[in-house]
Amino acid sequence: MYITITPQKLGASYSASVADFVSYLEKENEGKSMEDMEPFFNQYGDHISSKEVIREIDNNTAKLKKVEPKFYSITLNPSQYELKRLQNNSEALRQYTREVMKVYAASFNREINDKPITVDHIKYYAKIEHERTYKGTDKAIQENAPYYKKMVALRNDIQQIKSGKLVGDIQMKQQQIKQLEQEAPHKIDGQMIQQGMAKEGTQSHIHIIVSRKDQSNKFSLSPGSKYKASEVEMNGKTVKRGFDRDTFFKNAEKTFDKQFDYKRNYVETYQARNTFIKQPEQYYKTIMGLPTNEKAIAFKMLGKAGLSTPLMNIPTNKVQLVIKAIKQLKRGIGKAIESGSIGI
Repeated sequence: MYITITPQKLGASYSASVADFVSYLEKENEGKSMEDMEPFFNQYGDHISSKEVIREIDNNTAKLKKVEPKFYSITLNPSQYELKRLQNNSEALRQYTREVMKVYAASFNREINDKPITVDHIKYYAKIEHERTYKGTDKAIQENAPYYKKMVALRNDIQQIKSGKLVGDIQMKQQQIKQLEQEAPHKIDGQMIQQGMAKEGTQSHIHIIVSRKDQSNKFSLSPGSKYKASEVEMNGKTVKRGFDRDTFFKNAEKTFDKQFDYKRNYVETYQARNTFIKQPEQYYKTIMGLPTNEKAIAFKMLGKAGLSTPLMNIPTNKVQLVIKAIKQLKRGIGKAIESGSIGI
């Protein structure tokens, strides 16, 4: 489960409205019947219109400065294994989202009217998406890029020949284009993968728009706070502050496991990802110390994530060789995290 929290942002300043982001999230509903659409939902209802989302988020910004985000985007990105456990069920995804937002509220080290923050203080709207498209940052796009560039040049030559500005053999150039399409390393059903093409497989994930202000529009609740959990003296009174992202990510993961009786392998855990980034030697040693069945599952998962080196055959004491091999995974993890960026 990859979970990201991203502030609303556009260049050096913040947009005044959530409308563009809502429009972006409605793209999957275009051309679908009402029963096939995925509407917005929150802790109180399942069928919330985009107009209501825009109105409620845009009108809940009292006393926020121009340079402060009016909302945040949280994305819940279940793995293929987790989606298989859910059988890609939209209702199960909604149930999980509601539980995650309870965890989100509890991760604030804040009080409102001397009471801990609960999900009822949070103004949020969530939406399930079942598709993803290839972006320019994806490995498949980048590795197909040289072939695509040559194809564009050849097509341009063909147009120049047709207009009489260039002399050449159109048929030969068309044949060269077909050859490049065949040689491109990444395809879906024989078609060269290009930017904007829908990704194969189950791609369900959840976008959550969270207002910066609480339901009363009086208190600012920022998950981007630089404080994890601390207390400060203000006007002679001890005030709690901060948001603990580590606690949020860990507890959201535990919530999924408990809610759906999911047996999580070590390499799927938030703890493992942190160890992988900070202490790759310890990451490898922990995997090698797993029970045989769990270790086999771990390496199977790593293989599907893009690790080609057979780590199981590398002795534990060959740490440097292992580190070199598992560095390949960092790009994959980074791309998964980038998928949560709203960019608006």
